[in-house]
Amino acid sequence: MTTPATATPIRALTVLPATREDVELHTADGLTLVGELARPVGRPPAATLVTLHPLPTHGGYMDSHIYRKAAWRLPALADLAVLRFNTRGTSSPRGTSQGEFDAGVSERFDVHAAIEFAEFHDLPRRWLVGWSFGTEIALMHGRDPSIEGAILLSPPLKRATDADLDAWAAFGKPLVVLVPEHDDYLRPDEARERFARVPQAEVIPVEGAKHLWVGESSVRRVLDEIVAHVRPGFPVPLPTTWDGPSTTGDAAVAHLGSSATSASEESA
Repeated sequence: MTTPATATPIRALTVLPATREDVELHTADGLTLVGELARPVGRPPAATLVTLHPLPTHGGYMDSHIYRKAAWRLPALADLAVLRFNTRGTSSPRGTSQGEFDAGVSERFDVHAAIEFAEFHDLPRRWLVGWSFGTEIALMHGRDPSIEGAILLSPPLKRATDADLDAWAAFGKPLVVLVPEHDDYLRPDEARERFARVPQAEVIPVEGAKHLWVGESSVRRVLDEIVAHVRPGFPVPLPTTWDGPSTTGDAAVAHLGSSATSASEESA
């Protein structure tokens, strides 16, 4: 297919059209969490991503770069809704969620509030997408019958235990596990062994990638895998150019954060 002359490359800071709104989530233990919902313009979403961010004590928040780029691109490129939010005690340019970080324990209320928000707002075919710490709270607290499955990015399997894996196996919903070749915590061979407890888990090693998925090639691989699993049959890889209006995002929130490093992100 010939690329239209007006098409422009999709770069790290490219923001494609979407309907974006600031939202609040309300937890069962009385907290208000801040977030954003991005949806396709002028049409209902085909599926929904409920995202769970990396460790907030080491730079993770709703603007962690994979999720920011998902919200910037996927409503336009794949008709997906993307719900991002700060877990309790986490701050970002959007604001600060109430409460305090609880190392994955009280965060169960945050996960449930996000799923309930998506369900209440009739966002279809809801998938959890967890990254690092977000994979832990997805495995521990995300087994809700209203979700379609979960996609895990760089799971460390430090807080989530074999008991959580066994519970997910019994839950029966799909589990897609993207494991960087050079991850700091769990590499592909060990991931295959650990996730063997979950018969429906699909472990996907990603050659050359690291825990933080730095670089546009890693970002595109992650977004392609997400779309391929939540929208079976949808054409991937996704386009790398866009023929239409776009804007440029804020570089300050387009990455994980200067305080986060692959060596320390799960140290707390």
